[in-house]
Amino acid sequence: TLAVRALAGGLSLDFGRVQFTPDLMPTDLTGVNVLDGTGRDFTWRPGPVFADLLLADEINRAPAKTQAALLESMEERQVTVDGVTRPLPEAFTVFATQNPVEYEGTYPLPEAQVDRFLMKISVDYPPEEAERRILDRHDAGFRADDQATYPLGEPVSREELLAMRDTVNRMHVDERIRRYITDIVRATRGESVFALGASPRAGVALLQAAKAEAWLSGRDFAIPDDVKALAFPVLRHRVVLTPEAEVEGRSSDDEVAALLETLEAPR
Repeated sequence: TLAVRALAGGLSLDFGRVQFTPDLMPTDLTGVNVLDGTGRDFTWRPGPVFADLLLADEINRAPAKTQAALLESMEERQVTVDGVTRPLPEAFTVFATQNPVEYEGTYPLPEAQVDRFLMKISVDYPPEEAERRILDRHDAGFRADDQATYPLGEPVSREELLAMRDTVNRMHVDERIRRYITDIVRATRGESVFALGASPRAGVALLQAAKAEAWLSGRDFAIPDDVKALAFPVLRHRVVLTPEAEVEGRSSDDEVAALLETLEAPR
């Protein structure tokens, strides 16, 4: 939660957080029309989904019906309630967390929803030096609810952020790189270890992620190493292994790595 809130602050974005629970309703996310004081007219009360950056905390603790309420907003950047469609902020982005250990009281995420997340990042324990710095900060008075205890520096303005996004979107990717991305995605559908391969949306996500990686590296063009590095976070949640592969202890990252070894990258 703190990392996403800090990111929103550093990017000058409005932050919204929803704790997903089994009794969470779709309207708790999207908003609802409520009767005003006269009892004759309805007033629109927007939900937390209308923030620039929305954190869906422990997203797998809500039932599928509630999770599905995010589908339209993540794909179309809009919300429809009672037949009225309302646009979401231009910078709208969803982050979600889920506990990889606890399964009691959780629900599986629908494939259609999982496919709409650009990447899945596994957060491991921090290195020793980072863990020492965490203790140092807390000893110095750090408080997660007080941003003054963790200054973010000069934030990026909303206009600057949108300009950066447009620059990345306009970046041209060589046909050989695009073909390489297509080969990777299609290869997941022909392997016997995958019960479900990656969809065409995975290729689009990998293309956009490679563009962003190139821009962050100070280049205006993508290279095969950009694609290789991001194939894991982009694909790991989009492919499903067969029960036999899971019993053998394989992981989606293992199989993506095996695919990359068999495919020739452009030079």
